Amino acid sequence: MHKICARCVMDTTDPDIRFDSQGVCNYCLDWDRVRPRRPYTQEDVDRRLARIADEIKRAGRGREYDCVLGISGGVDSAYTCHLAKQLGLRPLVVHCDNGWNSDIAVENIANLLKGCDYDLYTVVIDWEEFLDLQRSFIRASVMDIEILTDHAMFATIFNVAQKHQLRYSLTGCNTATESNMPPTWNWMKSDLRNIKAIHRRYGRVPLKTFPMLNFWKWFAYDRLGLMCKSVPILDSTLYRRDEALRVLRENYGFRGYGAKHYESTFTKFYQAYILPQKFGIDKRKLHLSSLVTNGELTREEALAELEKPLYTELELRREKDYVLKKLGFSESEFDEIMRLPPVPHSAYPTDRPIFDLIRKVYLTLRRLIRG
Repeated sequence: MHKICARCVMDTTDPDIRFDSQGVCNYCLDWDRVRPRRPYTQEDVDRRLARIADEIKRAGRGREYDCVLGISGGVDSAYTCHLAKQLGLRPLVVHCDNGWNSDIAVENIANLLKGCDYDLYTVVIDWEEFLDLQRSFIRASVMDIEILTDHAMFATIFNVAQKHQLRYSLTGCNTATESNMPPTWNWMKSDLRNIKAIHRRYGRVPLKTFPMLNFWKWFAYDRLGLMCKSVPILDSTLYRRDEALRVLRENYGFRGYGAKHYESTFTKFYQAYILPQKFGIDKRKLHLSSLVTNGELTREEALAELEKPLYTELELRREKDYVLKKLGFSESEFDEIMRLPPVPHSAYPTDRPIFDLIRKVYLTLRRLIRG
């Protein structure tokens, strides 16, 4: 039986969702537990940001840059860049070009960097390699095709930080607008073994330059903060996506691009067509739910937004033709793949068992230390 949360718009299309006696889902309840750890007043924000900025500046003293900052052309990373400027930080801004940037994303990045007077280091992923990876993941019928872009970006940031001996990286990841992600709706971005296994099965082009980070380095970086510490600085602010967009528009002429992550042409097609058609997933539910819990939308407004079509018929025709041509699939070949049943990532070799074991040991030790 279909059921929807009484507070947000997450529903039983997520097979793992749970509801309390009031009909409130586990994601809203998780948010209630996380909320007290976030700042409540601007004074608290100023104190936290000053402490973070001072720590980064001390670590980067005597270097050309004091941190690295990944940027996509989207709101979260762009506002992180703006915030770094306000704090007087000197980041080396890094962009990973996978060949799918929208014109709006390119323009936003250019305007932002000009306004902040920051250097941009762009890594252009070899198109033939990335194309072969994306085709492999589509043919494998696994859900998280975006693991490829995310992995490459994380690996690039880590490698740049190591090259310049930078101890900190600023990230636009945040709990305010990304708090409702079901575990079954994505896969571990660090899972290099899974990426290689799927490519080995379906790929043809050798991976000679694609940015990679093995599991142990990823864990040391992302979980332990060794070598380079990732700082989700937006979690130390009263972050609201609507307010961030206003600031970016007024200061840098930032242009909106629709739903979350639609700054990438492929990501838009993936979220608005592949996920709902093949996997029954409408990611607007989690993105809108995050905005509801963050107080930016009412539940009624979110429900009204979900009533709108993901694509108009004309827009779908145009974007499907463009994406399939770029991917090298005929429409009949692609549609045949779309009709195949979904395959779990775990059907291929994966680092997940190692991660789960280490995470279990880590949480156990942390509980013991805290008494």
